[in-house]
Parts: sequence; structure tokens; C-alpha cells
Amino acid sequence: MGLRMFNNQKLKENRTRKAILLNMLIAAVSLFVNGFGVYLTIQANIGAGPWDVLSLGVAKTFGILYGTASVIISYSILAIDVSMKAPIGIAMFIDAFVVGKSVDLFNHINLVPKCNSMVTGIIVMLLGLVIMSYTQFTYMSAALGCGPRDTLLVALAKRAKRIPIGIVSITLLSLATFIGWLLGGPVGIGTLICAFATGPIMQMAFSSVKFDATSVHHQHLLESWKIFI
Repeated sequence: MGLRMFNNQKLKENRTRKAILLNMLIAAVSLFVNGFGVYLTIQANIGAGPWDVLSLGVAKTFGILYGTASVIISYSILAIDVSMKAPIGIAMFIDAFVVGKSVDLFNHINLVPKCNSMVTGIIVMLLGLVIMSYTQFTYMSAALGCGPRDTLLVALAKRAKRIPIGIVSITLLSLATFIGWLLGGPVGIGTLICAFATGPIMQMAFSSVKFDATSVHHQHLLESWKIFI
């Protein structure tokens, strides 16, 4: 029993190569399923989430796939995170690629058709947000870094010390939505649902599995590298 608890602790804290590789796999699978949740919020066809409005706007403007636009934006944000000396983990690089391209895959196989009614659209969007929330839990449990956008939010909030993080978040999401809308991204009631319902749904999901996101010690890229070599 004691050995099992010790091994679980090593896995949780990424103390070995095996633990890091296993948690990378957990993060990748979680993010792939998370991409399905994102896909559902887009297929709801009532307006996309703020960051997806931006990705879809960029995709429409430059004639590229949603996933390609999402990857470009994610790695651009990751570069900003690095320049701001924010903590960077291996999973952030996985996040930047997997989610967007998994949405492209689901689009390619046309897994779920676009909704053609408001009621159906709202149901599908809420289902997508629930899936995203639970996969966020499993992704964060890997303790290999948060997503590039979340990291940017925290980094900006730290620098704007007198401004509440909620205001920083609203400003960031509003900016992404506005630029995306200018580029032709879909804005609608779904955008508002994503902006204001994501937090409460995620809190509900985390509470249901008794997960405290603030207790997770995310391993920095340099720490992971030291263990590998």
C-alpha cells in the first residue's frame, strides 16, 4: 500500500521519465477529447467561444483550416508567454497543437452536423462545455503546464496588479472576440454562453471530482528536461 502511494506520488509529481511520458500521453488524450468539446461548441452554430471566433475569423480570412489557425494563434501566444517569463511546461506545446487539429479531424469526418435550431444549438454547446471542463481536469492533473491562453491570462494579471484577474480575463476575451468578428468569425448568443458559462461549468466539474486546480504543481520545461537527461 505504501509503495503504491509512493509510486502514485511520483507519477503525480513527474519525478521519473516514465511518469512524465505517461502524463504526456494523458495530456494528449485529454486534449484530443477536449478538441471534440470545442468542435461541439462550433457545430452548435449559435456563435463560437471568444478564442474560437478569432481562430475561425483567421481561418476565413486566410483560407486555412480552423485547426491551422488555432495552432498559429496558440504558438504565437506561447511565444508571448515565454517573452513574459511565464512558467512553460511540456503540455503547453501539446495543447497548442492537439486541440486545433483534433477539431479539423472531427470536421473532416463530419461527426456532428451543424445545428439548425437555437434550442438544439444551446444543448450541444453546453454539452461541449461540459466535455471541455472534465478534460481540462484530466489535462491539468498531468501537472505539465497549463494552456498558453490561461498562462497568458495569469501573466497579464500579475503585471496589472491593481486590476482584478476577472477584468483582465474579460478584456482579453473581448479583444479576441472583436478581432475575430472583424475577420468574419461567428459571434452570437453562443459567444456569450461560452464567455459566462465556462467558469461555472468548470467549477461544477472540478467539484464533482474533488479537484483543486490551485494545488497542482506544474512542472516547468527545464525540470522535465533535467529528468530526461
